Amino acid sequence: MAAVTPLLETRGLSRSFGGLKAVDRVDFTLQPGEIRAIIGPNGAGKTTFVSLVCGRFPPSAGKVIFDGEDITALPAHRRVRKGIAYTFQITSIFSRLTVFDNVALSVQRALLSGGGLATASLKRGAIEALERTGLADRAHETAGNLAYGHQRLLEVAMGLALRPRLLIFDEPTQGLSDGEIEGFVTLVRQIAQDATVLLIEHNMPLVMALAQTITVFERGSILAEGTPSEIRDDRAVQDAYLGASADDD
Repeated sequence: MAAVTPLLETRGLSRSFGGLKAVDRVDFTLQPGEIRAIIGPNGAGKTTFVSLVCGRFPPSAGKVIFDGEDITALPAHRRVRKGIAYTFQITSIFSRLTVFDNVALSVQRALLSGGGLATASLKRGAIEALERTGLADRAHETAGNLAYGHQRLLEVAMGLALRPRLLIFDEPTQGLSDGEIEGFVTLVRQIAQDATVLLIEHNMPLVMALAQTITVFERGSILAEGTPSEIRDDRAVQDAYLGASADDD
């Protein structure tokens, strides 16, 4: 049986800011269809790492490889066309536009990348993304008037509308109610049927329930990697991050 090409690899990926090594020689592999969580204490380099993957800024050293192609030199918008979508830790919606129009912009980008643009396809794609995130009944509201949790879901809808092969979430459940978090878990499992999911998350019960594999960052490097049960039982991870919570759940 032929080996499956990883969807995403980083090799020796590094980024320094002055004398600070925010990401330090990270080797990382993500398989197609996987739900992967990245955890770690604040300042561990998690957001910087996914920003390097998305092309928000270039690495100081190392490579980013997507589906076997070296994309290290590609700008962020070219990576979006390759199928990488990223929802930010801080919402980045267009607050003066309607909910529908925010998502329609993402659909438009996806359709143009595919070489075609039709009004019916645009509307259908936007409504589908809004329905999946539970926002269809808010389509004509002004995005800036939404509650913060709904703004987070709108950004997820915008990411989904790009029809990504890899969807990266940075603190997606921040500001969501318990019911919205349950809906998000269901949504991610649906997304994983036809895309790969990488999420940074501090909600450990959610991570343990949702992720197939967990990567733990500390001081810009990977401290540990494994299944939820392996990470829960890893003494180094407990000392660095999980602490007593690993035994309290």
